[in-house]
Amino acid sequence: MEQSTLNNSDLPAIEGGKPARETKIFYGHQYIDEADVEAVVEVLRHGDLTCGPKIKELEDKLCCLTGAKYAVVCSNGTAALHMSALAAGVGEGDEVITTPITFAASANCALYCGARPVFADIDPETYNIDPQKVEEAITERTKAVVVVDYTGQSVALDPIRKICREHNLILIEDGAHVIGTKYRGQANGSISDMTTFSFHPVKTVTGGEGGAVLTNDEMLYQKLLLYRAHGITRNTDLMAHEPDGSWYYEQVDLGYNYRMTDIQAALIISQLDKLPMFSKRRKEIVERYNEAFAKLPSLFVQREIPESDTTRHLYILRIVPEKLRIDRRQFFDALAAENVCCNVHYIPTYYFPYYEKLGYRRGLCPNAEKLYEEIISLPLYYAMTDEDVESVIEAVTKIAVYYAKE
Repeated sequence: MEQSTLNNSDLPAIEGGKPARETKIFYGHQYIDEADVEAVVEVLRHGDLTCGPKIKELEDKLCCLTGAKYAVVCSNGTAALHMSALAAGVGEGDEVITTPITFAASANCALYCGARPVFADIDPETYNIDPQKVEEAITERTKAVVVVDYTGQSVALDPIRKICREHNLILIEDGAHVIGTKYRGQANGSISDMTTFSFHPVKTVTGGEGGAVLTNDEMLYQKLLLYRAHGITRNTDLMAHEPDGSWYYEQVDLGYNYRMTDIQAALIISQLDKLPMFSKRRKEIVERYNEAFAKLPSLFVQREIPESDTTRHLYILRIVPEKLRIDRRQFFDALAAENVCCNVHYIPTYYFPYYEKLGYRRGLCPNAEKLYEEIISLPLYYAMTDEDVESVIEAVTKIAVYYAKE
């Protein structure tokens, strides 16, 4: 548990309570320009609103971007994970290994299929899942591994792929944070058995909502197409009966309505055109943050593995509690008093009451639990100005220095 040494009411008193800036800066925000607006308007005026040509255009663009052979876009990142688990054959009684430092969907996708999530601890410096802990968690019931490219830094894919091959496991990469990142020079999205993307508004590229699954395996691709659309097909090769006519289709599996609209697809296509400039700006901000915070002994800068050329979705500030007179909660509140509005990513998934009812208890992943007590997500998005960035640095530095232990 976090240890408080000061009252929260003490925190805004730094320099008489004058904040680092007069207006609030939030931890994340989408960037929409006129090209994005026109792309959506064009669909509204002239195009199919769903199941239209923009879906295939977006899927082709994602394949071109990543080098993956196949892409299946869908309604959101959670749907993408569920579809991937289904395509992997995850079912009743199976186990799926994942990290606790993630949004709940990374584990929930196993529950949706009747399987049990198994949590493997993280590397305490990169914050990504530890390959050795993955291997230690494997049992005869393990069916798949869901790794998460936390903050946008690629997971150490080579050792995890090796482990999955040796144990005949499907590797699902939750790439909700990772679009624009490369691992050993190869775009994430074309490496794992399946990689999922999310296009939520705070992600690097947005469609308002939306998701995708990328794969190089044609069999997985065909399954994903079915699970996206009710298990219904017009592909005669998959049908049990001869078609009655051109209108004929069959439901050959139990699927879901996880389709994306052409409105969303048009926006994402336009956003992807800006991915190089989004990535460049995010890297600039991260470099400036790292440079400033590495000088402060009460803060720890996330380590990046050399194999990952990272487009970072989140910037995680980690405090060193033994060098501060305040805890994470108080540091967070002090930043808010400086008009720097942050977040925390993430609460360990098994802390939630639903997981407690399933029998999960604290203590499973000590590195992840310690990380949670010490992290804050700082503002990071394309539209941040240099002044915004310096305001965040000024606020963090002011608090870290003011509350440093003597």
